[in-house]
Amino acid sequence: MNRFSNTIDRITTTLGRVSAWLVLGIVTLQFGLVVARYIFGLGSIWLTEAVVYGHAALFLLASAWTLREGGHVRVDIFYADATPRTRASIDLAGALLLLLPFALVLACLSVPYAARSWAILERSQEASGLPLVFALKTLIPIFAVLMALQGFAQAIRAAQTLARKPE
Repeated sequence: MNRFSNTIDRITTTLGRVSAWLVLGIVTLQFGLVVARYIFGLGSIWLTEAVVYGHAALFLLASAWTLREGGHVRVDIFYADATPRTRASIDLAGALLLLLPFALVLACLSVPYAARSWAILERSQEASGLPLVFALKTLIPIFAVLMALQGFAQAIRAAQTLARKPE
């Protein structure tokens, strides 16, 4: 099980680090759009949508990595000063009772949503917008699967901590 959770960690870390490079593209595009609009009076729906797509991709693909690194919101009143076993209990309960059910429901609801979009190769409603709405919607079930996998890895680690004899 430890090898499985390590594999999940490697996958989410790799995806997170690769998607983190989207920040550079997002900031560069947004800066270029602002300069083009306010200095030259030019705008581009296509580039504006590219910024939105990049932003969505960044958050949806890097969220599992953020969970792995402990960057998600917690109630630190209980967690910060807790013993490792108490933290493991909180992590296990959070993964099993909150994260995994949420990810399962999200996956069940988003797969048909993305499939309908793929069936018609959904495009932007704007005439000069990106023709990739279906690809953007596909990131939602991918997000659900990545979060579920990382939650499962978190639950495995927490269970291993709780299984060890207290010191």
